[in-house]
Amino acid sequence: MANQFEAIVVGSGIGGLSFALNLARRGHAVAIVTKKTSSESNTNWAQGGIACVTDRTDDFRSHVEDTLAAGDGLCDLAVVRHIVEAGPARVAELIAWGVEFENGPDGQPDLGREGGHSRRRILHARDMTGRAIESALLRAIARCPGVTILEHHLAIDLLTRSKLGACPAGAHEDRVLGLHVLDTRAGRVRTLAASTIVLATGGIGQVYQFTTNPDIATGDGVAMAYRAGAEVRDMEMVQFHPTALKAPDGGRALISEAVRGEGAILRDLSRRAFMKDFHPLGDLAPRDIVARAIDSVMKRDGSPNVLLDATQAAGGHLRERFPHIYETCRKAGFDLAQEPIPVVPAAHYLCGGVATDLAGRTSLAGLFAVGEVACTGLHGANRLASNSLLEAVVLAYDGAEAAHEEIRRAGTPSGSLPNWIDGSAGDPDERVVLTHNWDELRRTMWDYVGIVRTTKRLHRARTRIGMLADEVRDYYWNFRVEPRLLELRNLIQVAELIIECALQRGESRGLHFTLDHPAKLPVARHTSVRRVAGTR
Repeated sequence: MANQFEAIVVGSGIGGLSFALNLARRGHAVAIVTKKTSSESNTNWAQGGIACVTDRTDDFRSHVEDTLAAGDGLCDLAVVRHIVEAGPARVAELIAWGVEFENGPDGQPDLGREGGHSRRRILHARDMTGRAIESALLRAIARCPGVTILEHHLAIDLLTRSKLGACPAGAHEDRVLGLHVLDTRAGRVRTLAASTIVLATGGIGQVYQFTTNPDIATGDGVAMAYRAGAEVRDMEMVQFHPTALKAPDGGRALISEAVRGEGAILRDLSRRAFMKDFHPLGDLAPRDIVARAIDSVMKRDGSPNVLLDATQAAGGHLRERFPHIYETCRKAGFDLAQEPIPVVPAAHYLCGGVATDLAGRTSLAGLFAVGEVACTGLHGANRLASNSLLEAVVLAYDGAEAAHEEIRRAGTPSGSLPNWIDGSAGDPDERVVLTHNWDELRRTMWDYVGIVRTTKRLHRARTRIGMLADEVRDYYWNFRVEPRLLELRNLIQVAELIIECALQRGESRGLHFTLDHPAKLPVARHTSVRRVAGTR
C-alpha cells in the first residue's frame, strides 16, 4: 500500500525546503524525499550569495538589464521582471526564517559584486551563503509539524495516469499520481502517492568529468520529468564556472566569482592579465565569456591552467571575507593571500531544465519544478551570478500558492498504485559495468560536449552515449536497482538531452558555442524535447 501525502517534494535545497515550508503553513501534509541527508544539496555548496535589490543606490531596472545582458537574448522579460521585483519580499522572508546575512560596520548589508552585475547587490554570509540558508531553513522545517523528511530515499520514477494505463499515452488529462523511491538504507522500494509532486533535485554537474557540483548532482529530476512526458528545454545551456581550483590530487574546488568581485585578477602563466582582451568588463565579464576566454588562453599557450591572483583582493582582508575558500586552498597547498592559484573551468550550473511557468507548473498536471532543475526563462542562455537562489525562493513562494490550489482541486489520489517489481536476476554480479560506463560517460561529455563544441563532436558523443544507454537499460531491467545504477541511468538520460538540444541550436549563443555556427541567429528561440509516447 502506498504512503499518501498531499504533496511530495523531491530534494532538500533552498527551493525544495522553501516550497515545503510554504505548503505546510497553508495546512498541507508534505513529504520531503532526499537521497542523502537533508543538508546535502547544491544549495549547501553555494558560496557567492543571493542577488537582490536592497540598496537605495540600486534599482530593479538595473538588475533586470544585467540579467538580460547575461542571458544573451534568451531570457523571458516578464519572468525576469517578476523575479527581480519579488526578490526583496522573499529575502525578508529568509531573514525571518533565521538567515543571517553579513552587515557592514554601519549595520547595513555588506553587499558584494560579481561578474555581469553593474552594482553591488549580492547578499552573502561570508563565502558560505548556501550553508547559512540551508541551516536556517532546516531549523524552520524542524519546527513545522506538517513536514515529514524521508532521508536516504532516492526517487526512481514518477507514476502517472498514462503509465498506469488510465488514459491514452500523452493525452491532455495525464497527471502525476505518485512515485517510486528507493529506501537506500533498507534496500527496498517504496510507493508514495500524492496528487502534487515538486521536483527540486538540483543540477546535473556529475555528467561531466570536472565539476564544482557535489556527488548528488546527477540530474535525477530532469530525467524523471522527461521519462514522464514533461517538456524539457534549453538543455544545451550548461554553465561552466570559470574558476575552479586545480588541486594537485586532480580535484576541482569552486572559487567563487565574488573573489574577482573583490579585486582578484586572472593571469596567464607568464603573469599577464588577459581578460581585457576579451571583454570591456575584464575579470567581471559574464561567466560564459570568462570561461571561453580561459579555455582560449589555455589552448593558445598549451597550458594546463591559468592563474587567479587574489593577493591584492578584499583590501587585505581576504581570509576574513572568504574563510571557506581560503581554507580550501590551504588544504590543497596554496596560500590564496600570498600567491596566485591554478584555476580551470568546470561544469557548474544548468540554465535549461524542466520547462515551467512562473508558478513552477510543468507541462504535466500536478508536477511542479523549482530551482536548478527548472527552466523558467530567467537565466536564458547564461545565468547571471547569484540569480539562482533568488529564483528558487520566488518560485517556491509562488509555486506553493499554485500547488495549494492544485491540491484543493485534485485532492488525494484515488485507487491503488502498483508496487515495485525488481529485475528477475536479483543482485547484479558485474558492477564493473557501472564504474566503467560512469567514467566513460563523463569523459565523453567533457571531451565532446564541453565549452566549445562542433557538430561532429556532438554526433560522436551521441553515438557513444547511445551505446552506454543500451547497456545500462539492459542492466536496469534485469537486476535489482541500487543507487549507483539509478544515478547513472539518469545521467545518461541527461547527456542525451543535452546533446539533442545542442544539435537543435544552429547558432552560438550564451553558453552554447559551436565552431560550425559561430554567429547568433537574428531571432532567439528555445530548444525543446519531449519523450515520444511508448518509448522505453
